[in-house]
Amino acid sequence: MSEVKKVVLAYSGGLDTSVILKWLQDTYQCEVITFTADIGQGEELEPARRKAEKFGIKPENIFIDDLREEFVRDFVFPMFRANAVYEGEYLLGTSIARPLIAKRQIEIANQVGADSVSHGATGKGNDQVRFELGYYALNPAIKVIAPWREWDLLSREKLLSYAEKAGIEIDMKHKNGGAPYSMDANLLHISFEGRHLEDPKAEAEESMWRWTVSPEQAPDTPEYVDLEYERGDIVGINGEKLTPAQVLTKLNELGGKHGIGRLDLVENRYVGMKSRGCYETPGGTIMLRGHRAIESITLDREVAHLKDDLMPRYAALIYNGYWWSPERKALQVLIDHSQQFVNGWVRLKLYKGNVYTVSRDSKDTLFDKTIATFDDDGGAYNQADAGGFIKLNALRMRIETTAGRK
Repeated sequence: MSEVKKVVLAYSGGLDTSVILKWLQDTYQCEVITFTADIGQGEELEPARRKAEKFGIKPENIFIDDLREEFVRDFVFPMFRANAVYEGEYLLGTSIARPLIAKRQIEIANQVGADSVSHGATGKGNDQVRFELGYYALNPAIKVIAPWREWDLLSREKLLSYAEKAGIEIDMKHKNGGAPYSMDANLLHISFEGRHLEDPKAEAEESMWRWTVSPEQAPDTPEYVDLEYERGDIVGINGEKLTPAQVLTKLNELGGKHGIGRLDLVENRYVGMKSRGCYETPGGTIMLRGHRAIESITLDREVAHLKDDLMPRYAALIYNGYWWSPERKALQVLIDHSQQFVNGWVRLKLYKGNVYTVSRDSKDTLFDKTIATFDDDGGAYNQADAGGFIKLNALRMRIETTAGRK
């Protein structure tokens, strides 16, 4: 292990990474650089600095970077242009954050001359794949240290015991003395795993949810929100121009207030097991509905259908850690090209955990009232033309039946 001289650790200051920091120092006898990414988790990040300093990390080796705008602009927005949903429900809140963290971690490693990087993902999860595929894509020569695949601290209780013996300050202990939920938060979502959620029969505790009220406790009066779009991205809400991070922050507030965006999901992990997680994605749920609505009047039918055909593949690439792959980049070019006329506005109604499309319009609309009307269209559409179209499309089926194939 002596070949490791300097390692950049993705460091949150929580249980896992605090233990990892000490474990790296003890096991590898190496210099540790900590990197804490602010991607909108909503927590004070300075405690991570203080904890790192307590372990003897030099101030110049503590990186705390505000990546919120980059996260939404360069990762969340491109993903939502594709309407990406994994297994029909999951809006990929954890998945989409990992390639950005990996990118910045490699940048820091290059800057400080580190030969290694380390993360706190377990050997059972998807995040180890997402982080490490990103590392290797961006720096093929980097060494990766994955403590969960090396040490014997294979439970939350063992980690808590190790932390207590090492004098590591740990927040978020469960009030009943058990291990805390495993949580991940960023501007797009917050996720919960572990404890009794590991039993799919058990209903999630209401006290677990952080960002959303229950639909039953949401306001009895609906609220309307107007979203302004340019090339598939939201650029304003209710007439106010906003940055990407401001857009998602505002939509999280609105969605959380109305109980929007809760999800209880058993998903198929990349490593082969099924895993249950609970997610809150209020802003993302609103974004998906709004984007679908503006595309409905601005996208050509076959382009829209092609995007829908490709979406599961695109979502799976993100879920499985292939953000930096050539195939994801190629798909992104196609998706972004499709968004050149996705401009206009959408009005949504938020009510009791639901998002309803109310109205939409665009200067680039493909909706033609003179053709679609049920009233006299003045000759804009000849209904008799449909007869030939139907007969041509029925021809092969008529031949099959005539040939005696039933």
